[in-house]
Amino acid sequence: MQKVHFQDLGLIDYKEAWDYQEELFKANVDAKIENRRADKTVTPTKSHLLFCEHPHVYTLGKSGDESHLLLSESLLKQKGATYYKINRGGDITYHGPGQIVGYPILDLDFFFTDIHRYLRFLEEMIILTLAEYGIEAGRSDGFTGVWLDADNPLKARKICAMGVRCSRWVTMHGFAFNVNADLDYFNNIVPCGISDKQVTSLQKELNREIDVNEVKEKLKKHFSALFEAEFI
Repeated sequence: MQKVHFQDLGLIDYKEAWDYQEELFKANVDAKIENRRADKTVTPTKSHLLFCEHPHVYTLGKSGDESHLLLSESLLKQKGATYYKINRGGDITYHGPGQIVGYPILDLDFFFTDIHRYLRFLEEMIILTLAEYGIEAGRSDGFTGVWLDADNPLKARKICAMGVRCSRWVTMHGFAFNVNADLDYFNNIVPCGISDKQVTSLQKELNREIDVNEVKEKLKKHFSALFEAEFI
């Protein structure tokens, strides 16, 4: 079992959380460079899983299209939202209260060196969690993330978005799982660059507010099983 340091950062400003991710990410990358030069483990790497929620914010991945943000700067302020161009993959997405955002900062050398498998495991964690609420979820061909009714063009809706960065097999960024999120904020973007599919939340699907801490515990349980990890 690999040791993973878990932290729940609560409601935290996006830039503050991003800076913290970068600090943990850089420490691991620097350690791997040092260890390779020394041809031995001088500084061991540390894997992390961060959970948090953000105040209303839109983020655009490095391959995203800025036109997919449908708000001017003044309208962003009116909505009480901020906007960042960031260094993950993927297009534009929204983060806000009631959404569980997860940032795994893992040294995949101690798990498996396969980024596609890594993404599939993150998706499976969400799929297994949704199954505990009686919701059948899956994947949509050609897209990352977790979907409901993915095979039905008229009903397909996304419940969890994903976008990651990986360098020297160290990961950062991660997933955004809509639990009790205000879905109206998705109307101000073309979510993940996909204009013909809807976005949903666990609250909307079950027609009741969900205990976010309960969901977090389920996510941790499935993460631990899939990645054969122990939280410390």
